[in-house]
Amino acid sequence: MNPVDLTVFVLYFAVILGIGTYFYFKNKGADEYYIGGRKMGYSHVGLSVVATDVGGGFSIGLGGLGFVMGISGSWMLFTGLVGAWLAAVFLIPKVKNLSTEQGFYTMPEVFSHFFNAKVAFLAGIISAIGYVGFSSSQMLAGARLASSSFDGMSLDAALYLMAFIIIVYTVMGGIKAVIYTDTFQWILLLGGLIFVGIPIGYHSVGGIEAIRETVGPEMLSLRNISWQQLVNWGITILPIWFVGMTLYQRIYATRSERDAQKAWYLAGLLEWPVMAFMGVLLGLFAKVAADQGMFAYMGYEMASEMHEEQGLPMLLRTVLPVGLMGLMMSAYFSAIMSTADSCLVAASGNVTTDIIEKLFNIDVNRISMIRVSQIVTLSLGILAFMLAAVFDTVLQIMLYSYAFMVSALLVPIIGGLYWKRSSNAAAWWSMIAGGVLTLGLTIFSDENLPFGVPLQISMPFGLDPIFFGLLASLLIFITFSYLLPDNK
Repeated sequence: MNPVDLTVFVLYFAVILGIGTYFYFKNKGADEYYIGGRKMGYSHVGLSVVATDVGGGFSIGLGGLGFVMGISGSWMLFTGLVGAWLAAVFLIPKVKNLSTEQGFYTMPEVFSHFFNAKVAFLAGIISAIGYVGFSSSQMLAGARLASSSFDGMSLDAALYLMAFIIIVYTVMGGIKAVIYTDTFQWILLLGGLIFVGIPIGYHSVGGIEAIRETVGPEMLSLRNISWQQLVNWGITILPIWFVGMTLYQRIYATRSERDAQKAWYLAGLLEWPVMAFMGVLLGLFAKVAADQGMFAYMGYEMASEMHEEQGLPMLLRTVLPVGLMGLMMSAYFSAIMSTADSCLVAASGNVTTDIIEKLFNIDVNRISMIRVSQIVTLSLGILAFMLAAVFDTVLQIMLYSYAFMVSALLVPIIGGLYWKRSSNAAAWWSMIAGGVLTLGLTIFSDENLPFGVPLQISMPFGLDPIFFGLLASLLIFITFSYLLPDNK
């Protein structure tokens, strides 16, 4: 990377770490560390929601989808639009005012309101595991971007660098730093894509005629997708809007129910069509560039010789002029940071509030609890780094984490909110059945899982394991609610 680009890049991270340091001294209690004092405006929260949900994992992952699928990869984030708007209508009115009255910090505390402490404790464990996985995926996304952008930097070295920056910044700043910097980071990413990445990438590959000559017509069609893939994305991603700890924290952080709903409507539109098409278009341009031989100087003669998630950063590295390269790298790293910090704060909130506080009866409102939270955040960050070193694909980690959380938590949270017959036993066993079944089927059906599993099975109709996990969770929840009702 040119010294000018490197200077821009370093200055960006200096600003981010400076914000983290500012809020390190400004935060006065767990209320500010985890939910921003419940006084955040809808515009900041809306931008933070989409920055967290799309973030670096989906930014790099969307580039990978555009590389192999073309513009049909944009359907992945259509589920984000639907999920955000459904949550605005059906979830926020149920939990926003309740959270203010009860002083909630986390999603599992909603479980504690509708079910017993044992159920809430299990929900906290499941949520923490899922968000450690999300954090891990962002570290890997940043490492893959850095190793493809900086000469001589290996993936392992890049992973160490990204883990260090993400962990230090998140430990220091808490949710206020996360939300305020998410606004800046998302605007930087959006502006970089609209005014820099897409126009320069399009021109560099030769425009629409060159694209049509290089790739098949299916890459330019919105129908280059199977119904199974669309269903799998829907059942994996859409429900996260009802169980995601990062999203509950932002509901709690808003001033009012109306502000929270406005934030969710804004986030949905920014996910699809805005970010969805920009992400896959850059991936498509990278595919064209690779087949044109533009990456031969890096040792890749054709697209088939490279990892799909390498294409986008290699395109930017190849076509962007001095100065703009540093700006675009900062934009993509900002997206990664915006998701990674949110996920670490969420996992820390689960472990601190839903696990440690309950086990040791610690008062979370004490100022000293911030120090406990920071130690927990540091420990979980290190764990996420270790997990990132095992996996190969960013989207692989993200979708595994989504699937595990959704299959375990979706049915009982919807049941608690909308079905009066819901029982503690039903919630407990549906979480275990859904999560364990999905995890087991995932392990034994994914030939790319990095643990050398010898037995491989195939899913009926090509459906994702989460479909069967959710079905099992629903059947057990309904059955146990009737057979083992609570004594009321």
